[in-house]
Amino acid sequence: MNINISRATLNDADSLTQIAISAKRHWNYPEAWIQHWLPQLTISEEYISTNEVWIMTDGGKAIAFYALSQDEEGWELGHLWVFPEYIGKGIGKQLMNHVFERCKMLNISTLKIYADPNAQFFYEKMGAKKVGESKSDLFGQERVLPVMEIQIDFW
Repeated sequence: MNINISRATLNDADSLTQIAISAKRHWNYPEAWIQHWLPQLTISEEYISTNEVWIMTDGGKAIAFYALSQDEEGWELGHLWVFPEYIGKGIGKQLMNHVFERCKMLNISTLKIYADPNAQFFYEKMGAKKVGESKSDLFGQERVLPVMEIQIDFW
């Protein structure tokens, strides 16, 4: 593998969207749910230009990305997606290490994550703690997302 992580450009929007949709589908959610989530999974040029978005490539092919966003409550890991064929190969861990480096550079001490339930264990392995739950209704079914936080060490 020839891995590189760089700041996403506006031209990466379609590739990032495809990674997010493919990764979400990897968990075998009903297609109606995927269609419902398309607005959140679509990475626009505007989103890239107003947030910290980083892309990982393997030999020039986009394989994963993450995004940090800030609001009045603090910083959030808004996206972290890995192309399904690269899941389980340490790509997520490499991305999280990059997230931690960016957080240190930006003086971010706490990072919030609204995790997909399928990703909770991964984030726990990376040092996140569950601090709450976000409940919503999806086609008459209650959906509960773990709300997690990671404390960033500055040593």
